[in-house]
Order: sequence, then structure tokens, then C-alpha cells
Amino acid sequence: MLPGGLMSGGGGRGGGLCLLRWLGLRLWSRRGTLVFALLWFGSWLFLNGLVLVHRSILSDYCTDDKSKRILHRLCLEFGEGSVTGDMCDDLCVLGLVEYKRCLYYENGKKVIEARWRGNPIILKSKLENFSSYEPLGILDYQDTAEELSPLDVVFYATLEVRNSLGLAEEEEEEEGGGGNNSSLARLWGEKLKNRDKSYSRAELASLWSLLQQEEYTFLRVLQDLNTHVAKVLGSCGHFYAVEYLSAGHAWDQNIFSLEEVAVSGLQGQSRWTAREMVHRIALSFLDMVWHFDHDFTHKLHLCDIKPENFAIRKDLTVVAIDVDMAFFEPKMRDILDQNCSSDDDCNFFDCSSRCNLNTRRCSPRRRNSNLQVICEKIFRPWFSPTLLGAKAGLPLQVELQRAVQECSETDEGVEDREDDEGRGSRDVHQRLLNVLTRLLQEGGASSEGGGAWEAKGHTHTALNF
Repeated sequence: MLPGGLMSGGGGRGGGLCLLRWLGLRLWSRRGTLVFALLWFGSWLFLNGLVLVHRSILSDYCTDDKSKRILHRLCLEFGEGSVTGDMCDDLCVLGLVEYKRCLYYENGKKVIEARWRGNPIILKSKLENFSSYEPLGILDYQDTAEELSPLDVVFYATLEVRNSLGLAEEEEEEEGGGGNNSSLARLWGEKLKNRDKSYSRAELASLWSLLQQEEYTFLRVLQDLNTHVAKVLGSCGHFYAVEYLSAGHAWDQNIFSLEEVAVSGLQGQSRWTAREMVHRIALSFLDMVWHFDHDFTHKLHLCDIKPENFAIRKDLTVVAIDVDMAFFEPKMRDILDQNCSSDDDCNFFDCSSRCNLNTRRCSPRRRNSNLQVICEKIFRPWFSPTLLGAKAGLPLQVELQRAVQECSETDEGVEDREDDEGRGSRDVHQRLLNVLTRLLQEGGASSEGGGAWEAKGHTHTALNF
């Protein structure tokens, strides 16, 4: 019995082991099937993701070949007499415009770096193709373009400029506002009138394509009134050239690459230090804010304030190089005047207002200001104790940090407190100006700035576009 029992027990254990092995194989098989299915599904998602990326991103990838084809097509249109401009000959015939690289390409917007007669420039167009712009409708009803007088051109161009800037005729002619120009559109229109002959179809078509680009209109109109916007140097068809400037970067502790700016002290003195240059740039920011608030009939609001949208010239003048999100007061009010349930619904990028819970409408008056956002997003990182190190405890540096803190917390206010809040904003502006000026004087440097960059050998005039 004992041997039989032993044998019986051993057989039971052997059978149990076989059963366990069989169950293990089945479980491993099911687990392997599951792993295989997961791997297959993951691979499918990965491949479809690559296709999606290729369609949405790589198709708009900024390539040199595509950029050169776009410029070649533009030159073909110039050769056919469809477009013109003051840089077309240099670009398409004389070879004086040297292509460098593509900087940006998305949804048709093209930004190219080039050199024109030895000077670095940026070529821009909102849309890739000239044919993508709306044609000037009046040309369809004219046998020849010569029938359009310069005054006719002024009329149509002024309407388009007003539309781009968000200014109605009656709004431009309002009294007050502190502006020294009663009509931006009319001011530019005066330049178009200074011509003793009619415009060709190519000139009118090219002008019309440029006026449909809000950024071109802003820069072209404001460059004669303010040094803090990029200069338009020329154009060909729907492409326009602006001065090449050293743009800011959020990752740079000084925001701007100061090494790229060849700046020397005045009257042969030693070169400015990095902190001196930062103080001068900060003063230029303050100057820009003041002019944008007071130079025009309406305030100019900047709703996308970040380092990449500003640049500096060699004299450290701050320049707004991306004004796609810049609006005069009338258009700003239209944008902010929306339905709301809380203040969060009244934010338009860097421009915000308050929600009236009784009417469920956002106030059309902007709550914050250009200065407040610049203090918050640019001055605070610049003048933080972390960057200043041991100098952070110096009396003037402490005063500057407090002024920046106060500036970043000072709202423009609502309608019933407009005068008081406006005075508060002016006070903090003056306080920052005084502290920065004293810091420069303490460093033994003059606070005087330089002049604007000038293109040598070429002047971009009225309907040179």
C-alpha cells in the first residue's frame, strides 16, 4: 500500500505540474496576444500620427526650395507686367537681392531673410501667392488704369487703410485724444497724391495686395510718425521688405542678444556694460509706451507683448516688429465688447477688461495697459533679485524693483475712475523713468539715446509702396 500510495501521490503531483504548465502556457498565450494587440495598436497610432504631422506641419515646413520657388513665381509675374514695386528690378533683373533663408512659413504667411544691396532685410507676405489677394474691383470696370486719377487712388487707398486700422472717418476727426495727427489714413493719402501721372494696373494691383496686409499698413503709416516701429524699405508685388533687427528671446536673461549689437559709449568712451544697455533698453520701452499712448488721436494697444515681438536697433531703440495684434482704441473697444459671465471671458491675449455681471457684457474699456504688461512680462524678469545678485540690495535697485512691482499691479481702471487711474499710470511711468535715469547717471553714462536706423542709398516713398 505504501509504495502504491507513494506512486499514486507522485502521479498526482506530476499531473498537477502538467496542468499548471498547460495553464501557464494558456495564460502566457493570452498575455502575449494582448501585448501583440497593444503593440499593433500603438504602431497604428504612431504611423497615423506621422501622417497627420506630415500633413499639418511638414507640408508648411519652411524650406529654401519652396521659398525660392515663391520668389521665382513673383519674378515671373513681374516679367508679365502683373506686379511691380521699387525692389522688383533689384530682385528679378539685377540680382541685388540675395536670398539667405526661410524664417517662417505657416498658413501661407511667408517670412524670408535676405540681403538687399548689401543690407540685411526681412521679406514678408501674409499670403504665399499674389493671386490669393482680393483684386481691386474698380479695375474690372475701367478700360484702362490710366482713367483712375491720383485722387481716385487716394480715395480707395484711404478706405482700405481705415478698414485695416479699424478707424472710421468720423472717429478720426474727433477732437481730443492728445494726438498730433488728425488722420493717419489721410496723412498717408497726401503722399499718394504727390504724383503728376496716373498709376499703372500693375502698380494699383500691387498696392492693393499690400494694403490688405494689416501689418504692412500699420508699419507703412506709422514709420513716418514714430521711431518704435520697423521701417518698410521697399516692396515687389505682395512682398514687402522691412529692416533686419535683432529680435528678443524669452530664454535670454537680457531678452536681447546684446553681443550682436555693436554699441560703443558716446564720444569714444568705453563700451557700455550689459546692465547699462539693459537700462537704456528699458528707457526706450518707456518711451515707446508714452508715444503709443499720446502720439495719435487714439491709443495704440499692444495685445501680444513678448520678447519675440520686439527688437532693438544698434542705438538700443526698442522697435515693435510684429504688430498683428496691435489695435487703435476704436477697434480695441469692438474686440473687448463681448458677452461674458466672468472677468476671464474678457481677456483678449494681453488686453483685458472687466465683466459687468448685470449686463453680462465686457467693458469696452481696457483694464490693463501696455506699460503694465511690459512691467509684468519684461521688466520683472530683468530686474529680479535673482539676476541682480549682490546688487539687488542697493538702494536704487530696491527702488526700481518696487516701482516695477507697483507698475505691474496698476490697472488703467474703469470708466468712473478714469482720471484717478490714468494719473496713477502716469505717476508710475514717471517713477520708473526717474529711477532708470538715475541708475545710468550713477554708472557715469549719458542717458541720451541714438537715432533711428536709416537705409543708405534707397528711400521707400509713397507709391514705391
